[in-house]
Amino acid sequence: MAGHATPHFHNTDGHRSVEIGVKEFMCVGAYPPNDHPHVFLDMGDDEERICPYCSTLYRYNAQLKSDETIPEGCRFREEAA
Repeated sequence: MAGHATPHFHNTDGHRSVEIGVKEFMCVGAYPPNDHPHVFLDMGDDEERICPYCSTLYRYNAQLKSDETIPEGCRFREEAA
């Protein structure tokens, strides 16, 4: 797969919250094989959303680009096959 149209994020390290620069995204939980179903989340007018599978709190940060996260490294990048 060449890439995702919708950014995917993970919380493999178990952070209390993850700041992201988009309001529509996918949560994968943790890196495979410990991932959960890849669920689409939309913050809408809100500034945060909790993943119903892993309970990660995602917070919108308008200063971040779509591939940036705080803490760093929570953007999911699928391994090349």
